Amino acid sequence: MTETTQHARHVAIIMDGNGRWAKRKHLPRAMGHRKGVEAVRELVRGLKDTSIECLTIYAFSSENWNRPEDEVDDLMDLMRKFIKSDLPEFIANDVRLKIIGDWQSLAPDIVKMLEDALAKTAQGSRTLAVALNYGARGEIAQAAARAAANGEVTERSIAANLYTADLPPLDLLIRTSGEVRLSNFLLWQSAYAEMIFTEVLWPDFTLEHLQDALVQFAGRERRFGGR
Repeated sequence: MTETTQHARHVAIIMDGNGRWAKRKHLPRAMGHRKGVEAVRELVRGLKDTSIECLTIYAFSSENWNRPEDEVDDLMDLMRKFIKSDLPEFIANDVRLKIIGDWQSLAPDIVKMLEDALAKTAQGSRTLAVALNYGARGEIAQAAARAAANGEVTERSIAANLYTADLPPLDLLIRTSGEVRLSNFLLWQSAYAEMIFTEVLWPDFTLEHLQDALVQFAGRERRFGGR
């Protein structure tokens, strides 16, 4: 029997370590976030050279509002700049933007920019899903409530009402910076996903690191609870 190599279609990343990266270099925390955006940019450029159909990144959690106000403001400004500067590149690289989370409660100007970006990238062949104002527990609770409103609550009906219902099943979840936890990210979707935790801080994470993770994934045996 010939073995077939498995390829990750959907990869998610918890982008952790921006603050520690800046601290180690004696730079303001905001510089770590800016360098982190550059890391995202490089991965998006390289998606076409991978098996990945969808890359989901944890950009801003529903708990991140508890951070200092100046840091939250800087993150929001960074988001505005990223959308404005990178939209043409998304289009050129055939990348579809998808937003998951309660993003429509963000500042009105950001919502408008996101709506424009979603419309202009709708025909992309690969997807960048960005989790904004996202929390997995809230997502599951919301999906269950919607399922209940429409009939029986089952695993299938909950899954059909998740933000990710139109995406491939999650194959691989990566977290950078050495932390080993999910931090309320894609809890339902991660049930049978492979996981890789790396010591690399997010601003230093490159396409080569991603390719290495894909190789590791290809070598794993996935049994989904069976033998």
